[in-house]
Amino acid sequence: MENRDTVVEKVKNDQQWWKKSIVYQIYPRSFYDSNGDGIGDLQGIIQKLDYLKELGVDVIWLSPIYDSPNDDNGYDIRDYYQIMKQFGTMEDLNRLLDAAHQRGLKIIMDLVVNHTSDEHSWFVESKKGLANPYRDYYVWKPGKNGKEPNNWGSIFSGPAWDYDENTNEYYLHLFSKKQPDLNWENPALRNEIYTMMKFWLDKGIDGFRMDVINFISKVPGLPDGEVKEGAIYGDGGPYFVNGPKIHKYLREMNEKVLSHYDILTVGEMPGASTADAVMYTNPENKEINMIFTFEHMGLDSGPTEKWDLKPLNLVDLKENLTKWQSELHGTGWNSLYWNNHDQPRIVSRFGDDQEYRVESAKMLATCLHMMQGTPYIYQGEEIGMTNVKFESIEQYQDVETLNMFREKRSLGVPTEDIMNSIYVKGRDNARTPMQWNEQIHSGFTKGTPWIEVNPRYKEINVEAALEDKESIFYHYKHLISLRKKLDVITTGDFNLLFEDHPKIFAYERRSENEKLIVLCNFSNEEIVIEEEALLTEIARAELIVQNYKEVEHGKLRAYETLVCYQKGN
Repeated sequence: MENRDTVVEKVKNDQQWWKKSIVYQIYPRSFYDSNGDGIGDLQGIIQKLDYLKELGVDVIWLSPIYDSPNDDNGYDIRDYYQIMKQFGTMEDLNRLLDAAHQRGLKIIMDLVVNHTSDEHSWFVESKKGLANPYRDYYVWKPGKNGKEPNNWGSIFSGPAWDYDENTNEYYLHLFSKKQPDLNWENPALRNEIYTMMKFWLDKGIDGFRMDVINFISKVPGLPDGEVKEGAIYGDGGPYFVNGPKIHKYLREMNEKVLSHYDILTVGEMPGASTADAVMYTNPENKEINMIFTFEHMGLDSGPTEKWDLKPLNLVDLKENLTKWQSELHGTGWNSLYWNNHDQPRIVSRFGDDQEYRVESAKMLATCLHMMQGTPYIYQGEEIGMTNVKFESIEQYQDVETLNMFREKRSLGVPTEDIMNSIYVKGRDNARTPMQWNEQIHSGFTKGTPWIEVNPRYKEINVEAALEDKESIFYHYKHLISLRKKLDVITTGDFNLLFEDHPKIFAYERRSENEKLIVLCNFSNEEIVIEEEALLTEIARAELIVQNYKEVEHGKLRAYETLVCYQKGN
């Protein structure tokens, strides 16, 4: 028998506002430029709040807006307490918080605490000498046999270590060499971070998206990693992903900071399994609300790296998403996403961004938004923005892409092959400016944009979407409204249909007195549904979502989606 405190805690958890919320991610640099310098800014976001209110979202997640030299577009933070000058001032942020809250919109910010910029004052001090009080804020090691302390490769290509002549030691950087890793073993460092988090929460932000938060605990000794076939460096992942003290650190963070505020917390956690996710998100463990999984985002990559392309196998996608839906149900909580600032555009990836762009974008949205969890919409997704194909590597800005290009060329890989991988998987696909209208630079800026606009902006833009009641925008708005109205979307269990079908993703959501049947055709072919029992059930149900004007009973046309609703048993 559960004790009263446990029951009360469960009831409280069931009422958490973030369970019925929809989050909209803004990449500030690319959203809207208010002053003509070619870079999006906080005033630009304020000017577009009514657009987001019209869409129906509840929460805005801002990618990093802190002071940064921008080696990795703001994920290299120089000062946690200052706003990047290109984005505006602290006063601008205060105005944004006020304007959002007046409209019933919440704001969450990135928490980037696995690493800082090498220009952060802590690291500047840390480099001064072995006895400096800040030395232990970072991961420093002496070399081994005249080389790096271990064989780990950086996620951004090259070795994960950089040599410092002044102190004759190496520092760890899992990402860019301008992003040294923080040493979470140091309690003084942890307390600095908790103080910083309280500063922002006391200012009125409504939560954090935690950047690669499951990398903060490293295995003692930092052993060499396995060098996989075709790789230059060892895979350090087993020694820094979901490390030995990660739960201790997150529980301490929760106890000292998170539990004192009514906020949304989501951890970006590459390499986390469903079992890990249950541990991280089970309310009884007092860690965080939800995590971002990456498993479904790796299904169209080969075994060695994301740039190794392969077609999506829909059966694999169904199996993966079903696992996450089923294994977290009733205990943890899912985040739902197709796109973000690190992922290519989903309509180009799993859909058809040419002949069936509108239909496939609506289908993909429906497939995701009818699942259990908190949905995340990335800017431009709601109008069906697509990947971009710049002709020259000189037009790209992303540090990961540029590093990979240089490394592959040094190995003799043909430029054409590298560019094909970039067209499919490069992060700049998500970072081209938001497409507001068909004017020059798509209305993003009156100046020269920091990265070129996708040439398709004359066809794909917000102004056109708002004028067309059949647009992708209004389809998203409808899906958002259904989540507010139908409890089964939030609480119901998940049952996969047509498990082995190579082209149809279909499932049921069921609660005590409500049921949804969701049908999605992931192909450009017409599919005949022959299951009589299912067809009978569909015929009796209320059709609440469709992406074609007319529905043909027993058939799913190219990228067609249907959602049927039944009330009662």
